[in-house]
Amino acid sequence: MQEVQAVANRIITNVEQVIIGKDREIRMTVVALFCEGHLLIEDVPGVGKTMLARAIARSIGSTYRRIQFTPDMLPSDVTGVSVFNQKTLEFEFRPGPIMAQIVLSDEINRATPKTQSALLEAMEERQVTVDGTTYQMARPFLVLATQNPIEYEGTFPLPEAQVDRFLMRIRLGYPTKVHEISILGLQAQIHPIENLQKIVSVNELAEAQKAVRNMYVDDSVKEYIVDLVSTTRDHPDVYLGASPRGSLALFRAARAWAAIDGREYVLPDDVKLLAEATLAHRLIVSPSARIKNVDADQVIQDALSHTPVPGSRVKPR
Repeated sequence: MQEVQAVANRIITNVEQVIIGKDREIRMTVVALFCEGHLLIEDVPGVGKTMLARAIARSIGSTYRRIQFTPDMLPSDVTGVSVFNQKTLEFEFRPGPIMAQIVLSDEINRATPKTQSALLEAMEERQVTVDGTTYQMARPFLVLATQNPIEYEGTFPLPEAQVDRFLMRIRLGYPTKVHEISILGLQAQIHPIENLQKIVSVNELAEAQKAVRNMYVDDSVKEYIVDLVSTTRDHPDVYLGASPRGSLALFRAARAWAAIDGREYVLPDDVKLLAEATLAHRLIVSPSARIKNVDADQVIQDALSHTPVPGSRVKPR
């Protein structure tokens, strides 16, 4: 796993030139990249959500497109459209912005449910179907979607099927005073994103993704993941618990986190560390619990405290 760790560290170090003081959040973004999963960034404007996506794209030299979602957008504005060519007398497919390797879906909850659903096939199956013809997405393919948790006017809440397709949900948060002073100095003349260079090839990334899929996970850790997810389904404050896709997301993310840490095996601590990011956004808290100000993050923490942690075992030689 030394090669995976080296690739991850190069990406993290490169992105940290732009996103200051957010090492854990950058690591989680790299986890999503290594898992071939998608990331939902939920935070207030101005904390670096767009810059994070651009920095990741530049670091791996991939194609990058930004989709600014608005209420009047149509699904064809995302996936693309077939246009009749009068010279050839044939329809030609003009790909939409989703046909890129790193796609920033900015303010995704401002689009109507019909337009939001245009992302479902691309995110789950890595393909889009337009006028009966299916087009495969280029690899790697990562959707980073953003939404503002404060402003709800003119927005459409993401349906459960959409939310469930995000591997993780993270929040960047405000920087500390020291880090914010550093940001002022770094951007005095030119934004550091302009000088960011490609430091990992797509082939190196593909090899890292393959290595992550071969990570060893002990049966006791798998059982711990399933027990933890099952606890969310039976929790008294939860109306709808995490689906089996949640178990898979936590399983995949834990493998990637362990690989980035330079290990060849997953520890229960990896599962505990990633449980909130991979499961909380999949839960629907009951109305009675909301009245008591109980949120999904608190439910996950409660599930972690009540689920027995197994002893870890390394991969047998």
